Amino acid sequence: MDLTGLGFDGWFEQRTSSLLQPGQGLARVTAVDRNAFLIRGQGAEQYAELAGKLRFETQSAMDLPCVGDWVCAQWSASEGPALIHAVVPRRTLLRRKRPGTTVEFQLIAANIDVAFILQACDHDFNMRRIDRYLLMASEGHIEARIILSKTDLISPAELERQMAQITGAGISVPILPLSNDNGSGLDAFRALLAPGKTYCLLGSSGVGKTTLLNRLLGREAFVTKAVSETGEGVHTTTRRYLLILEGGAMLIDTPGMRELGLMGTAEVMKDTFAELGELALSCRFSNCTHGGEPGCAIAQAVASGTLSEERYRNYLKLKKESEFRGAAYFQKRKKDKECGRIIKAAKKSMKV
Repeated sequence: MDLTGLGFDGWFEQRTSSLLQPGQGLARVTAVDRNAFLIRGQGAEQYAELAGKLRFETQSAMDLPCVGDWVCAQWSASEGPALIHAVVPRRTLLRRKRPGTTVEFQLIAANIDVAFILQACDHDFNMRRIDRYLLMASEGHIEARIILSKTDLISPAELERQMAQITGAGISVPILPLSNDNGSGLDAFRALLAPGKTYCLLGSSGVGKTTLLNRLLGREAFVTKAVSETGEGVHTTTRRYLLILEGGAMLIDTPGMRELGLMGTAEVMKDTFAELGELALSCRFSNCTHGGEPGCAIAQAVASGTLSEERYRNYLKLKKESEFRGAAYFQKRKKDKECGRIIKAAKKSMKV
């Protein structure tokens, strides 16, 4: 397969010429497992590791390769792993706050064209979670679509109610109902996949991502587990990987995310909560925070019932969370850079 079939185009070509050195070639990262990488260029996949310079000069995990990245690699003449010397600038990026108390980003996947957000219609359906995934995609400049899975487990009336709940909240993202069990919606899903484009499956554990991937591949390529006694699916994917489907589209499956922390996404919330942005234009004060000020058009819309109170409260929660963590991350990066300058200065004085 040539690089075009892997998604390489003029946008990446313009940003590669100054990075690629003699003896190196371009490859795409198809899997990451801790410090081991699987990359694919014009030939077969090959294991790779970071070159020493890249490993020791990297100051942040954000600068390391992730699934979907394009990299400049030096292929091994023997049976040893290839060496990754540089990461090509990313066009799009999925990331979240690293789970736990650490104030740091965790990379999910790069250079995604469309993110499919899977929500199971039975136990998993959660509007607040949908907002978080949409905000993550918007922050990464990625087009999003909502896939309502396991439609065979609810009535047509309940499915219509859930779809109306999404659209009624002001979410204009396309919605596709789908059932891995009876095959409903699978042909419509396949029709969305274009050759040379990269797609990503996002969703919490057990929504049917791995089962959907097996259906698209036409075989049980990946292990799935039976649903639990509560009727919920059991998470089986443990790492991210990029697969090339029969029609030429590329699909990245991701592990289920039990914690979906957001950080530094306040500026892009206007896209995910577009209806609130329109209301905000009518607020009495131009700097209204929509947290209780007099003349707030958003608060008035909630009081009159034209805006869901749940939607409004989720907006306030996400905005506060993102701003707080974003400020903490900025302070951490500032301290890291100051520490880096001190270390460089110390090394320089030792050489004198």
